[in-house]
Amino acid sequence: MQSLTYLTLDKDVQQVRPAELEAFAAQIGGGVIGMGDAAYEEARKVWNGMVDRRPALIARCMSDADVQAAVRFAAAHHMLLSGRGGGHHIAGNAVAEGGLMIDMSGMRGVKVDASRRIALVEPGALLGDFDREAQAHGLAVPLGINSTTGVAGLTLGGGFGWLTRRHGLAIDNLRSVKIVTADGQLRTASSESEPELFWAVRGGGGNFGVVTSFEFQLHPVGPEVYSGLVVYPFSQARQVLRAWRDFTVQAPDELSVWTVMRKAPPLPFLPESVHGQEVVIFAIVWCGDLAQGEKAVAPVLEFGDPVGTALGPTPYAGFQTAFDPLLAPGARNYWKSNNFSRMSDAAIDMLIENVGRLPGPACEIFVAQLGGAMGRVKPDATAFVGRDASYIMNVHGRWTDPAEDDKVRDWARRVFQQAAPHATASGYVNFLTEDEAGRVADSYGMNYPRLQAIKQRFDPGNLFRMNLNIAPSAAAPVGSGSS
Repeated sequence: MQSLTYLTLDKDVQQVRPAELEAFAAQIGGGVIGMGDAAYEEARKVWNGMVDRRPALIARCMSDADVQAAVRFAAAHHMLLSGRGGGHHIAGNAVAEGGLMIDMSGMRGVKVDASRRIALVEPGALLGDFDREAQAHGLAVPLGINSTTGVAGLTLGGGFGWLTRRHGLAIDNLRSVKIVTADGQLRTASSESEPELFWAVRGGGGNFGVVTSFEFQLHPVGPEVYSGLVVYPFSQARQVLRAWRDFTVQAPDELSVWTVMRKAPPLPFLPESVHGQEVVIFAIVWCGDLAQGEKAVAPVLEFGDPVGTALGPTPYAGFQTAFDPLLAPGARNYWKSNNFSRMSDAAIDMLIENVGRLPGPACEIFVAQLGGAMGRVKPDATAFVGRDASYIMNVHGRWTDPAEDDKVRDWARRVFQQAAPHATASGYVNFLTEDEAGRVADSYGMNYPRLQAIKQRFDPGNLFRMNLNIAPSAAAPVGSGSS
């Protein structure tokens, strides 16, 4: 091996001698990949095609011990460090430019104990991996809506999906984690062991270490749920969105109705005359008795005059893949997001105006209906503070031509700015892009000082900074909220 040139945490250029590099490579079960290796180009890719970073070294970790070795190596060399699970985060923080990438995409194990309704999940597992194993026993946990999303990143930022109104966030169903902290130790964090660290990782992102195992509490779901789509013409947008807003305020926890506003894809149940035209789509999941679900969903069909419907009993794991074609890896993506405690008429009018200005056929604005069980957890019970969000809006810019970068990003930023007067101050860290570091403190609100203190305790040198970063602070009080 040749010597390795890398960037330090301070962005200085340093080198690792060949003998040290060989000794490190021998500790990593899946080996290491450098810039000259054939597998390098594929290994550095992540979901967002805008992310084009070149790590100095990629460690393909296959075990807890591998991750410990990688963290110790980075710490010893003051090396810029990132961790990759599913690689799906919009900001692309899985890839450290000029640094060491801990690649855990090969650690995809999911073990389900059906009798105890518990699952152990490795950090490289995708939602599809989890759903396949859990649904074999009719079990599930709230974990997003796209089967190619990584369980690890989604969970560490909070994690919401179709089951959140009934069963809370992903972090509300987390029993424990195994985590490698900056000193290279493998710790178990739970409500009994390292409770402050456990509090912090439930919403604090990757700021406190590299999680190598998640233990979830599962719930009976499916295997079929009453779900599907109801599509309205954009000419009825104001009428149907106001009806949706009023309906969701009173909806039972078993029901989630999200709205997606975009140009209609060529779905088989839609007339060709609608394809490529702006529409309002209501995506629906009822996670209770199927017969009751049909009755509960019926009012959505009366919001206006739909141009197409596709509703009925559907395998839960199957509906989890329904939006995969619209979220395939490789496209360029830029997001802006706001939380709303309520959806006012003015906010709805703002959405309609901006959907009328979509900059491309793959761009959209979706609004997820939340509340329910998620909102009944105290905001200081976990690091995640946005419990007052009844809705989360994601302005999803998606395109392929780099020449359109400015056009799409300007549109997304304009929607965000126009939405701000109607929204709460908090944000959802899983939706924040790399240029939104200034929103991190607001996203954690009153929990931020406590997070800073825990960061100071477990990562005083800020080794784990490739994230929506929480700066260490020795002056911040620890233990100001309940665990």
